[in-house]
Amino acid sequence: MTLQIQFVTMGMMYAGGLALGGLFDVYRVLSGQLRVPLWLKAVLDLLYWFIGTIIVFKLLYESNWGEVRFYIFVGLIAGILFYFWLFSRPVIRVIQFMIRAVLTAIRIGKRMIELFIIKPIVLLYRLIVIILGFLAATAIFLYKIMLQLCYPVWKLLLWMVRPLGRYLRIPVPAWVKKSGQSIAAWVRKLF
Repeated sequence: MTLQIQFVTMGMMYAGGLALGGLFDVYRVLSGQLRVPLWLKAVLDLLYWFIGTIIVFKLLYESNWGEVRFYIFVGLIAGILFYFWLFSRPVIRVIQFMIRAVLTAIRIGKRMIELFIIKPIVLLYRLIVIILGFLAATAIFLYKIMLQLCYPVWKLLLWMVRPLGRYLRIPVPAWVKKSGQSIAAWVRKLF
């Protein structure tokens, strides 16, 4: 293995240490912000180490075909320490800002859906109920007026037909009499 490959490997492991530190901050902030249950934290820990291992071994394989040497661990530790010394606080602030931005966008999206979709549907529903109620009240009012106007005509018609029925002696069926009496009783109840 040449000296150049060793320096490339050391640099790649240094970059891997930086990536592990950044990944750890993302994991730490997200798990703190999302308030995950304890059992899920254990799963997320395993996922972090699995992803970190894949990153390190992919970098190691690309730089020196996967040979593990002492300077690899030195590069990883140096990268992690440098990350936590210089980049950890700004990265945490950026992650927290992004979380706040996403939560704000979700809140604004919910509000927009409420204002532009739900409220118009509710207002349209209320308007339709009011219009249908008005139309129903108008129809009932007109129906009562028609019944009041038809009642004297009905009485007049009965008064005119009664002598004719006596003169011709046409027997009126019982069901006609009974239905006429029930209609008259119903009309009297209405007024």
